[in-house]
Amino acid sequence: MDLKSLIREVPDFPKPGISFKDITTLLKDGAALRYVVDQFDGHFRAARPDVIVGAESRGFILGAPLAYQLGVGFVLVRKPGKLPAAKERITYDLEYGQDALEIHVDAIQPGQKVVIVDDLLATGGTISATAELVKRLGGVIVGFAFIIELDALKGRDRLAGYDVLSLVHYDDEE
Repeated sequence: MDLKSLIREVPDFPKPGISFKDITTLLKDGAALRYVVDQFDGHFRAARPDVIVGAESRGFILGAPLAYQLGVGFVLVRKPGKLPAAKERITYDLEYGQDALEIHVDAIQPGQKVVIVDDLLATGGTISATAELVKRLGGVIVGFAFIIELDALKGRDRLAGYDVLSLVHYDDEE
């Protein structure tokens, strides 16, 4: 399936010079959404994950159906102030400032195998912060799944040593 043809590119969003990769046009295509989840499932089923972790917010859209298909639990990693119970928090650097993510402290048990899901791998900042939260709770990361990877930003380098699945790649020229 040609997923790239279903991803809308929005020039100069959210700021001039950025070509935003909008997956909402892919998500509204039922066959494409099923294909994405099936590809993630096919790639990670043999790893026998115990839980899927979705990074806010598009990771929720992709991670929940993957967890359902695998018959495992789903865990949310959210921006601060969204989770109601005791939580672990990480602050990480952005290009111009900092951000933070949180996870419930009881979301992952030590030794549980985890696949982390998000829509896009760019610089790897958000996803490596998510991975650190999982590790703090004792989770064992068996891989990462993305629809899109922006190869020129080298986010994969921050995930060295892990199984990283990206279904669509963009390079400098696109």
